[in-house]
Amino acid sequence: MTVVSAPPGAAQAAPSTTEPDVRRHRRRLPFSPWHLLLAPMALLFAVPLIWLVLSSVMSNAEINRFPPALWPSHIDLGGYRYVLGNAMFPRWLANSAIVSLVTVTANLVLGTLGGYAFARMRFAGSRLLMGLMLATMAVPFQLTMIPTFLVMKQLGLIDTLGALIVPSLVTPFSVFLLRQFFLSLPRELEEAAWIDGCSRLRLLWKIVLPLSRPALSTVAVLTFLSTWNDLTWPLIAINHDTQYTLQLGLTTFQGQHHTQWAAVMAGNVITVLPVLLAFLGAQKAFIQSITSTGLKG
Repeated sequence: MTVVSAPPGAAQAAPSTTEPDVRRHRRRLPFSPWHLLLAPMALLFAVPLIWLVLSSVMSNAEINRFPPALWPSHIDLGGYRYVLGNAMFPRWLANSAIVSLVTVTANLVLGTLGGYAFARMRFAGSRLLMGLMLATMAVPFQLTMIPTFLVMKQLGLIDTLGALIVPSLVTPFSVFLLRQFFLSLPRELEEAAWIDGCSRLRLLWKIVLPLSRPALSTVAVLTFLSTWNDLTWPLIAINHDTQYTLQLGLTTFQGQHHTQWAAVMAGNVITVLPVLLAFLGAQKAFIQSITSTGLKG
């Protein structure tokens, strides 16, 4: 009688067919277990925004009540009417939009040129200049605001929107982030275009920039966020109310003896909306940039 032995790998191959079933039974949740931790944290971080929206539809009496009301007894749009009825509010909104859009555009253009130069071009002192530029990121604004004010005063820009735009035309962060992203791109694409006779600027425009949309979106969102929400520098450089930005204009609703808290909350809701929409619109590109931009070089 002949006994036919099974192949050596047969006994080991049988359990492997049940591994997907075991994993499927182990994973009973319809979502990742990490969501059990991230969902409460997201709710915790959203509490200030929820409180801001609810307070904006309360009356001043409800906001000043102690203990504070957690939910408005009725919808009161008096704060929004007060803000939108202020004759200077559209001017403040336009000033913030002008400063933010010009600053974002300048950082995209100048940051791209500087980042590409540091990433692809080798010149004397390039590493030293890069190190000095990164060192400026560690200097707090409180140490540079007085020299910046004196420079703006010499240029005659104090109490104008130029005083808010010129110091932020290009930031070390935008140059550094774009440089890191350019380093992650393969050189072969640029070398092929370079051999075909493509100039440096045309290569940057036709080849590099279409591949750099995630990094450009990140720079645009972060620059817009910091410029739109800036209060310290406009408070120093601007004196006349016609040149106020939104953040500076909202401080006029707070008086020494009486504060229109409903107007302050409503104004803050209106101020937060553009930033929130900008981030949500560029969220996918923002995450893609963070995951693809390493610390190469």
